Amino acid sequence: MMPIDLRSDTVTTPTEKMRDAIRDAAVGDDVYGEDPTINRLEALAAERVGKEAALFVTSGTQGNQVAVLAHTQRGDEVILEEHSHIVEYEVAGLSTIAGVQPRTIKGVNGQMPASDIVSAIREDDIHSPKTALICLENTHGDSGGRILPLRYMGEVYDISRQYQVPIHLDGARLFNAAVGLGVDPKEITQYVNTVQFCLSKGLSAPMGSILAGPTSFIERARKWRKMLGGGMRQAGIAGAAGIVALEEMVGRLEDDHVHAKNLAEGLAHIEGINIDAEGVETNMIMFSIEGLEMDSDHFIEKLKERGVLANSISQYRIRFVTHRKIANEDIDKVIEIVKIISAEAKVSL
Repeated sequence: MMPIDLRSDTVTTPTEKMRDAIRDAAVGDDVYGEDPTINRLEALAAERVGKEAALFVTSGTQGNQVAVLAHTQRGDEVILEEHSHIVEYEVAGLSTIAGVQPRTIKGVNGQMPASDIVSAIREDDIHSPKTALICLENTHGDSGGRILPLRYMGEVYDISRQYQVPIHLDGARLFNAAVGLGVDPKEITQYVNTVQFCLSKGLSAPMGSILAGPTSFIERARKWRKMLGGGMRQAGIAGAAGIVALEEMVGRLEDDHVHAKNLAEGLAHIEGINIDAEGVETNMIMFSIEGLEMDSDHFIEKLKERGVLANSISQYRIRFVTHRKIANEDIDKVIEIVKIISAEAKVSL
């Protein structure tokens, strides 16, 4: 029996229509700009997020790194939320590859206080680096998939205009944010200069992300992508699935959100589980098991024994992520399994 895999929405596999598109994709050498499928994907992606141009990249991490490289120069400084994906999970690429200094700000649900952003912007001083970029993340992964409100996005955008510092959005799960808000993605991306979003998470494509922004920016980014080894020749083989993802997979993300909310509400009634079910906004939930008096590794092992896969966030925090491969009956089963683990923990105390 296949496990119920709640580790990430990256475990989704291509749909049958994606596999057909991959098989039948018209391809050419994308480094020469001659892959018709990639050209179509990039045009479609740019239109979806309201930007002039787009670039297909191998991953969200590569997309973010290319964005920073194209926005900055070595020795610049970038403002980011302290637990953003770029800071926590991209192998210090900001410093080791782009040669820029991160200036992190403590946020609440991924939102850096506007006043702290203003305070972090450097004055022109011989002793200080130049503040070259503000990075936002929507949805914010380490806050449990929380959505940055449009009002907040607009507030940060106003700051960026006032101080002439561009904004890059790590929108790996941008479409989850848009579905959660009930808006077109352009309502979000209007407040940023550039955006990266993944095709390979909830949208179920096998690989790839999109970086979008002004045409001149994408021209610079394309060269940086080449330097990082991202010139992918007949890339339409992968890009074909991305077209299907954008055309057919966005609307169904609401199902993942409903499943996550139902799972959170079910867990909230289990003794020893501490979860903010009201704070679940998209397809990701985080909760504490400290009340069970066991650590995350022990809890995850007990889940695995019963056919459920999950990831730990810290010593006592667990993350579940819903996606296309998770059904209603899976949610019910996971709740029952956690009830059993809780009861066993109570007996052993």
